[in-house]
Amino acid sequence: MKREKIDLLVTFNRNYIGPFRTMLRSLLLNNPGESFRVWLLHSAIAQEDLQELEEFCNAQGVPFSALRVDRAVFRDAPISRQYPQEMYYRLLAPQLLPDSVKRVLYLDSDILAINPVRPLWEMDLRGCAFAAASHSGVLDVMNGVNRLRLKTDHDYYNSGVMLMDLDAARKIVRAEDIFDCVREHAAELLLPDQDVFNYLYGKATLPLPDEIWNYDARYYHAYLIRSEGVCQMDWVMQNTVFLHFCGKRKPWSRPYSNRFSALYKHYMQLTARL
Repeated sequence: MKREKIDLLVTFNRNYIGPFRTMLRSLLLNNPGESFRVWLLHSAIAQEDLQELEEFCNAQGVPFSALRVDRAVFRDAPISRQYPQEMYYRLLAPQLLPDSVKRVLYLDSDILAINPVRPLWEMDLRGCAFAAASHSGVLDVMNGVNRLRLKTDHDYYNSGVMLMDLDAARKIVRAEDIFDCVREHAAELLLPDQDVFNYLYGKATLPLPDEIWNYDARYYHAYLIRSEGVCQMDWVMQNTVFLHFCGKRKPWSRPYSNRFSALYKHYMQLTARL
């Protein structure tokens, strides 16, 4: 029986083309036999770069569709070098993607996929529009601060990995709500799109275990302590699906060194050989 194709959503600018290629290569290498389709939401990537991205994806049997978003749509959104406008597009994905797309897996480009993603794709969302992981058990203090800051009563979800039931999300996601939230809380938004997601849609989100679905690569020892020694390196390599290189420092830049930096550079090298 043929498996359902997995729809992937990415949003980035030209600076993240290289990391996206590495992320996709890791995903394909560790999910043999799976069929993927990539949707890119962007505003300013040149046609030449889009053509190269399409050729890169097609060469690996992955259909690629780039949808250009009008920059004027987010003219009032807070942006910076670290938080470009493109990161907001995931919030409006239910409206921007074709109605024919019913479920999509959003992935940040600073991620490695090192185990099969099918269990997440087929997960029952139990009526929720989204599924995401918080890093509450790793960063308990910040989780509490974020809940207090945003006046929410749920864990603070990281939006770098999100499974979306688009039909359910289309019923609750409205551009006006997002824009109003940005305007009313601009001074409080530390991680703008992630804060908005938590403020508006946190209650519609199914919690995922972060050690499997959104492992923060900066905190190996915190995961090890939290799990009472279970989540050691062998466990991570056998069970963790998404290694997320969160934070300002990235493994493709210098200087960068942590327990997983060599693994990332390995996938960079494999991608460069294509």
